[in-house]
Amino acid sequence: MRFIALLGANLGRRKVRTLLTLGSFAVALFLFGILAAIQTAFNQGVEVAGVDRLVVRNRTSIIQPLPVSYRQRIRQIPGVRQATFAVWFGGIYQEERNFFPQFAVDTPTWREMYPEFVVPPDRWEAFVKDREGCIVGEGTARRYGFKVGDRIPLKGTVWSGLWELNVCGIYTGSRAEDDTSQLWFHYAYLDERRPFWKGLVGWYVVRVANPDQAVLVARAIDERFVNSPHETATETERAFAAGFVKQVGDIQALILAIGAVVFITLLLVTGNTLAMSVKERTGEIAILKSIGFSDLSVMGLILAEGLLMAAVGGGVGVAGAKAFTLHGDPTGGMLPMFYFPPLDMVRGALLALGIGMASALWPALYALRLRVVDALRRV
Repeated sequence: MRFIALLGANLGRRKVRTLLTLGSFAVALFLFGILAAIQTAFNQGVEVAGVDRLVVRNRTSIIQPLPVSYRQRIRQIPGVRQATFAVWFGGIYQEERNFFPQFAVDTPTWREMYPEFVVPPDRWEAFVKDREGCIVGEGTARRYGFKVGDRIPLKGTVWSGLWELNVCGIYTGSRAEDDTSQLWFHYAYLDERRPFWKGLVGWYVVRVANPDQAVLVARAIDERFVNSPHETATETERAFAAGFVKQVGDIQALILAIGAVVFITLLLVTGNTLAMSVKERTGEIAILKSIGFSDLSVMGLILAEGLLMAAVGGGVGVAGAKAFTLHGDPTGGMLPMFYFPPLDMVRGALLALGIGMASALWPALYALRLRVVDALRRV
């Protein structure tokens, strides 16, 4: 109990300075949480990619199409268990800033390919029966207030005109990191209305029977269409998602650089604060030693001050970041999944405690080595 009383007295001695130090920890950990959420958003496709799924695209570019007839030829390749396809639509809802991904999908096979996306059976049946129907992700539905029975008007970009879709169901993700921002509608409806690219699709998604044979199956698919007018490039879903992240840039390196600067600054600020506090209490430290406190006890007291400030300030910062991410994507659609994972929360808390310990180490060693006679002479 005496240690707790001393901790409270020491931290309350300079209340403004203590509050500013706590605020530094809170701001740093809040920034850490936001950066972790951004990194998770960019890497979500890589992290949740199916180990048994391949993506088949045009070898020239992802924006170049492939014939719809390729599906049957792909399914004939040994090791392929299932194949589906999709087309990027890219329509505008009300305003251009209202961005969310829209795909025209092969209705009979799409749901089976992505079991992690959960749609109630009756809602899926309603979608199958409605040629102008669509399924909307929970995140997008919440963002725009869509509900079953609504009619969504989309202004075409690649294919001009007004495309109106009936909301037949809302899908959810079975995992917290699943993308629930998408909209799916019938490929048949797109193909019958668009004036060009009829009979063409954007890409194929293939499920392999044995994930260990994924590379061999990918090679077989590409060999099947070599020297054809539409050659293919096949890769695992994880590699495909990682390629998109690389196109944006080295997000991880940027986040690490920003985080390193912030935490080094926090280390210096906290270390300076504790050093000043210990210097001001030189006489009191000498008195503590003279009345029976051991050198290690005094050292532990200083370390406890650093750890306590780190725990309180860091806890506030982590909690603030988590609360902020619960409101969803703040960018208006650029980050479909804005999520602060529990593992990163633990990492942030441990990082804060580590900085608290490191910043208090030098002042604690100073207090450890301080001789009572020398301290009283300075006073």
